[in-house]
Amino acid sequence: MDFARIIEFAGNHPVLMLAFFGTLGALIATEISRRTSGMLAVGPVEATQLNNHQDAVFLDIRDDAEYKAGYLPEAIHIPLKQLPERCKEIEKYRDRPVIAYCRSGSRSSAVGRILKKQGFEKVYNLSGGIMEWQKANLPVRKK
Repeated sequence: MDFARIIEFAGNHPVLMLAFFGTLGALIATEISRRTSGMLAVGPVEATQLNNHQDAVFLDIRDDAEYKAGYLPEAIHIPLKQLPERCKEIEKYRDRPVIAYCRSGSRSSAVGRILKKQGFEKVYNLSGGIMEWQKANLPVRKK
């Protein structure tokens, strides 16, 4: 396919091109945000290993209703909006890995910047959030 045909296609299908570039931009922005958050992504298996071998702490940043519907055993619940003011509650875990999670892993990616400012060094994001955890048939508690 030559360049002239690509230009012709773009001219004939502006909505498709807009959708393509919009999606591409969103993907790039998500990747940049993930890389600059200061967090490493871990799946449920790696998170379990971090918990078992390094005594990791799970930090649930979802709102109260989501938390009550089901949460990881031993998780500390601090909604994302309240985290900057409530960081002192988890300060005693500064030397341990902290694995933040939300429903799907997208909101919890913002936790890295907040915790890094507070001196936390080992901050992880649970990829896929609690949804991925449940798909792996790992335990969830309910209130």
